[in-house]
Amino acid sequence: MNTNTIEQEIAALEQTLLDTVATLAQLKKQRVTTPQVGEYTFTTTNGEVKQLKDFFNGKDDLIVIHNMGKRCSYCTLWADGLNGFTNHLNDRAGFVLISPDSTDVQKQFADERGWKFAVASAEGNSFISDMGFSEEKDGRTYYHPGFSTFRKHPDGSITRVAFDMFGPGDMYCSPWHMFELLHDGTNNWEPKYAY
Repeated sequence: MNTNTIEQEIAALEQTLLDTVATLAQLKKQRVTTPQVGEYTFTTTNGEVKQLKDFFNGKDDLIVIHNMGKRCSYCTLWADGLNGFTNHLNDRAGFVLISPDSTDVQKQFADERGWKFAVASAEGNSFISDMGFSEEKDGRTYYHPGFSTFRKHPDGSITRVAFDMFGPGDMYCSPWHMFELLHDGTNNWEPKYAY
């Protein structure tokens, strides 16, 4: 294949990918028929007790990161990356990271990582499982990473608009895509807490 043909094929595939991502986002918003979301009580890293509605911060939309907590270096990679987007995300919607860790563990870890966004614990409520980001198996609770988007309506009710999972190679964490363009690709790379 000559260089022009390769460049044309790349351009065509990139446009197909952009179109597919847009179509996929529309379908994900259609699949979720979550009725009104109930109220849940969370504790933030600064000790405030808040309900889900409080995280909207005056906006109509909310992005909730479902983080597996300190135990997961992959979740840490995603959160570290989102940290740089905090101001942009907060300008468009409310934004909070929620994990099953206790507030003490969260506060220490968020401070160590330099996270600038809101962090809250779902310890003691069913929010994570109700949103489909945990499951019980063999007497243990297994958590899954990802995010949900919510809409607050004029009457104060809240509905979940859409959700997606996080995982290596997804569209939400740019290092994976950069690694894929290296000679050996990801080469079995895994994130670490410190380098």
